Amino acid sequence: MPKNYTYSFISLSIILIVCFFMNISLGSVSIPLEAVFNGLLGKTTTQETWQFIIQNYRLPKALTAIIVGSGLGISGLIMQTLFRNPLAGPFVLGISSGASLGVALVILGSSAFGGVFATLFVSKWGIVIAASLGSFLVLLAVLMVSLKVRDTMAILIIGLMFASITAAIVSVLSYFGSAEQLQQYVFWGFGSLGNLSWTDLTILFIIYSIGLILAIFSIKALNTLLLGENYAKSLGLNIKRSRLIIIISTSLLAGTITAFTGPIAFIGLAIPHLTRQVFNTSNHKILLPAVFLFGAIVMLLCDSIAQLPHSELTLPINAITALIGAPVVIWLLVRKRKMVF
Repeated sequence: MPKNYTYSFISLSIILIVCFFMNISLGSVSIPLEAVFNGLLGKTTTQETWQFIIQNYRLPKALTAIIVGSGLGISGLIMQTLFRNPLAGPFVLGISSGASLGVALVILGSSAFGGVFATLFVSKWGIVIAASLGSFLVLLAVLMVSLKVRDTMAILIIGLMFASITAAIVSVLSYFGSAEQLQQYVFWGFGSLGNLSWTDLTILFIIYSIGLILAIFSIKALNTLLLGENYAKSLGLNIKRSRLIIIISTSLLAGTITAFTGPIAFIGLAIPHLTRQVFNTSNHKILLPAVFLFGAIVMLLCDSIAQLPHSELTLPINAITALIGAPVVIWLLVRKRKMVF
């Protein structure tokens, strides 16, 4: 790691740790930091309820926020590099739309199954499986296209077309859905970090780790692609293989996160830009860990705001990520007066 970035990474790591403990401390029940430390270390706290809240609710939620923020940020970064498009994000290939279609078929089309099947499919795991299958089927279609199409921009357009098709089907299902079904589907679309058990979190972490390893493995290819595909070929880069690995990495990260937490906007699109403005580099050896830290920090902060400390209300995390993050990115772009890419 270049020497001039060392202090930046140390500072970000300290901020991440502070945000992590702050996230666990704040909420409808305020827990002192000393009790948070004791609870995390397995020691007895002043109140037994604090121990239960920390171990079974707030710790899994904080870890989920780190996974979601870093995973979506990294998948957004590698998509922007692959397509050489600053507006590309983790859901540009239609992964989120595929997940939404799967959930819509289960929730809005559950009446078609009836009885026991409707109850089974609309359960928590039924929705997760439906979202995963929807993402996987769209990924499969995009992968088949990527093997036959040479132009990377064509893959981007085809991904957007898949998203349009799935959105149209969801609209038709919504039109025929009942008010209760529509409300359930809309609530899923708000996104949530607090519904994961330790079992859910373990499964999410395993798949997230595989996607993260593939992204790290692609760092050299990503740096080469910055020079253009033709120049990358002249350097001996296997474009098709690299493109395939990058797409699979994004799908594992963004698809699994969407399946477990719902579609969470802004993070994947904006965090890479925020990181580039602060670090002023296009080297993915620097950008990838920096995006990991920035994404995790922003997601923890947004979740801390969304859970409205000292209140029983919780705001939709999707709304908070855009309301808090977008003005920051706009301010940075205006201040720098140019986009680093």
